[in-house]
Amino acid sequence: MKIDENLKKYIEENIFPEYSKNDSGHNLEHIQYVIDRSFKFADTVPNINYNIVYTVAAYHDIGHHIYYKRHEIVSGEIMSKDENLKKFFSAEELKIIKEAIEDHRASADHEPRSIYGKIVSTADRNNSVESCLKRSYAYGQKHYPELSDDALFDRSYEHLKIKFGENGYAKFFFKDDVYENFLKDIRSLLSNKDTFIKTQRDYINKLKANGEL
Repeated sequence: MKIDENLKKYIEENIFPEYSKNDSGHNLEHIQYVIDRSFKFADTVPNINYNIVYTVAAYHDIGHHIYYKRHEIVSGEIMSKDENLKKFFSAEELKIIKEAIEDHRASADHEPRSIYGKIVSTADRNNSVESCLKRSYAYGQKHYPELSDDALFDRSYEHLKIKFGENGYAKFFFKDDVYENFLKDIRSLLSNKDTFIKTQRDYINKLKANGEL
């Protein structure tokens, strides 16, 4: 795997700082997670372009703070207007990157149009219960500030059940034992709403006490 060092430098210096504007579930820590996971899945694909993989992952949530309900479209537009990327990619490659960003959202009504979209969509899925508990709470706290903690926990439960429960909408395009184990754990937790809410409440209170949220 080799990434163009100039591309990497440009993104680290000019794109990564933008993620400080997002909620803690879509911040730079999340982006690094998606980049790392994207490379893992890319390693299984022959003749993959790692510069494209890296760029899709780096830009995929950049517009989340602007309009979270359609952040995949906004993020794709931001990427496509970045003239600096023309130094590293052809017009066709930039089209692939834009489409992959647009296609990454778990609730999308269609499969990603390229292998790059499938990579970032898969990499974007949580693979730990703790991450789910934190991200779902942080998302609600940011976008529904009028809600009490009780209401936020209830919202998290309903959202995660629809997303990761049996026949949930979250899509996964690569075989991954870590994700399969996560699905078993989160589905077990979601099987009892009271247990879920107590578990999330305890975890969130711990994060707050440690200054992590």
